Amino acid sequence: MFIVTARLPKKRLMAASAAVLCCVFAVLAFALTAAGRAVAVSAEVKNVKTNDDRLAYLSGLGWQVSPQPIATEELLIPQEFGDSYQSYLELQSSQGFDLTQYRGKRVKRYTYQLTNYPVQDEPVQIALLVYKGRVVGGQIQSSSGSFLHGLTLPAPEQSPPPSASV
Repeated sequence: MFIVTARLPKKRLMAASAAVLCCVFAVLAFALTAAGRAVAVSAEVKNVKTNDDRLAYLSGLGWQVSPQPIATEELLIPQEFGDSYQSYLELQSSQGFDLTQYRGKRVKRYTYQLTNYPVQDEPVQIALLVYKGRVVGGQIQSSSGSFLHGLTLPAPEQSPPPSASV
């Protein structure tokens, strides 16, 4: 067995330790920021079982919503998707969600009133599709149906994207 010892001045040791810690914090900050952005468009976020989980998920996307859903519905994803469903599938797909793997399954749709949607004259709602505690889809829509788009927060100067029909 060999034992190696080294003498390092305390100032160099402290400087090296501080540099290593800064690098670690920078990597962690980048990873957390990238993960936060990925949530906005990533598919199937797991462990979203309670209202608090759904509120935390929406908050992580930058949304402020009513504390309780304004509607909770059970929906059946159709076995066969007709032409009218195609634009909705494309909307979900653009966010990283694949509803085709839930054909014939029952999902819950939780709809919340958005309170921080940028520049809008009418009430705006956000809906999450949840299957067995997993977010499998979602959209933002005006209460009148004048627009429908994905879950990401539009830039303040940006108007709502063109709607997709359901």
